[in-house]
Amino acid sequence: MKSICIYCGSSFGNQPVYAEAARALAAEMVKHDIGLVYGGGKVGLMGVIADEILRLNGEATGVIPQALMDKEVGHTGLTQLHIVQNMHERKAKMAELADGFIAMPGGLGTLEELFEILTWAQLGFHQKPVGVLNVDGFYDGLVDFLQTQVRCGFVKAEQAELMLHAPTAPALMQQLRSFVPKHSTKLRDALAAQQLFK
Repeated sequence: MKSICIYCGSSFGNQPVYAEAARALAAEMVKHDIGLVYGGGKVGLMGVIADEILRLNGEATGVIPQALMDKEVGHTGLTQLHIVQNMHERKAKMAELADGFIAMPGGLGTLEELFEILTWAQLGFHQKPVGVLNVDGFYDGLVDFLQTQVRCGFVKAEQAELMLHAPTAPALMQQLRSFVPKHSTKLRDALAAQQLFK
């Protein structure tokens, strides 16, 4: 694993533990010579993790739409910065550059990125590990809700297991580094179910 895409907030949150976790994750990545791929911003947790990676002499690659660069929220001190036309290109480029994905605490954009990359994994479009850094229980509700989806028959247990989770950077990084992909049967199962309801 050479690079991990980090999804995280363009805000800091209201507790210092979130920025502390971003710095701890940066240190863990640099320790294992893993580069950062992220949304290219200089604000919020995005800026915190990028700055810490760079401070520790790691590599930080950003991908940002031109519109956000024009608003002067882009980080200009990165190892590499890709400027793209829109958010769709941004997410596709980040996915292409990364060997795995971690969602830190964040807002709606972070959740949207997390669910899209999980959906791609569920459909077999990629076989890269996806995890959430469950800082101070931030993602407890989401972990529980996935089990509700399993219980109600909308998500299979093995699909829910695609979302790795741990409360600390070392524990989550270990899960990502030892991840073994399984062959997706989502499309086949969906077609089979469609035949049942005809």
